[in-house]
Amino acid sequence: MKIAVLGATGQTGQYLVQQALQEGHCVTAVVRNPAKLTVHHDNLKVVEANIFSADSLKDHFKDQDVVMSCLGFPTSFFSAVTGYTLSMHATVKAMREAKVNRLITMTSWYTEPNSGMEQFLQKTNDIDWTVVRPPGLRNQSASALEFLTHEGYFVPDSNGIPVGSAVARGDVARFMLSLLNSNAWIKKAVAIATK
Repeated sequence: MKIAVLGATGQTGQYLVQQALQEGHCVTAVVRNPAKLTVHHDNLKVVEANIFSADSLKDHFKDQDVVMSCLGFPTSFFSAVTGYTLSMHATVKAMREAKVNRLITMTSWYTEPNSGMEQFLQKTNDIDWTVVRPPGLRNQSASALEFLTHEGYFVPDSNGIPVGSAVARGDVARFMLSLLNSNAWIKKAVAIATK
């Protein structure tokens, strides 16, 4: 598959790029600073773009099968409009212009379903989106652990108590890539944990 990755130089994004290449996908890493991505591969193309500009993104999305986002932003206490929301507006506009309709993005546990980004996605009928919500992140490679999933804020145990507090970044990437072969979480937000 052809995958455009936003946030490819971030800690989770680097795992996603490496795993996608290992699985034989062709990756277009859309980055702000190409020098920060140290991976080299025949199936990897590194391009520079502004994640807040649809015009900057659209040419890089052409001929892609899916856009995957590992973007992360600091919390803003000053405004309800966050980097997630602004970048998602640009991303979706660019996807429409490039005729790409599959989007897999990550946020985190306890992300409010009425947050600007998720509210915006819920109104996009033409995009098959999935929001992946991991708990805390550990900077570790993928494991072979089984995933626990739940549609909602977090993954509960039988008593409704959250299960687990952190997931390896490599496992988040592994879960996101597993969605390429599944329609289970289309137009849904899924909280994940590992057993």
